[in-house]
Amino acid sequence: MDKEVAVVQRKLEAELKNFQDSIREHSKLIQTHQQLDGQYFENKSILEELQMLKATNTVYKLYGPVLVKQDLEESKQNVGKRIEYISKELKRCAENINQLEQKQDKYRGNLQKLQQQYQGLKAMAK
Repeated sequence: MDKEVAVVQRKLEAELKNFQDSIREHSKLIQTHQQLDGQYFENKSILEELQMLKATNTVYKLYGPVLVKQDLEESKQNVGKRIEYISKELKRCAENINQLEQKQDKYRGNLQKLQQQYQGLKAMAK
């Protein structure tokens, strides 16, 4: 009987560790998603600003400590591509978050079952 309790306890501890690891990973993914979200809206506002400019306006890009003149259309294309890339990353991040939340639900269910099994075995051992 003690061996069964020890086996269930080890399973419970392993499942708890997996659950805690998934919580840490979830936290990192949420932080990444928020960061990407900020970059997305920043680039959207930049594109809106660029759309308001006329072809005669001059656009400069900051490279290190130097401002370099850049073509307006090239700037719009670069920002558009950046927005496209960030959008894909946001979608991928959201999918990963959903998958991880499903894993966490599975871990919760397994933990509840193992806890009940452990408590039942402990009660029988007394």
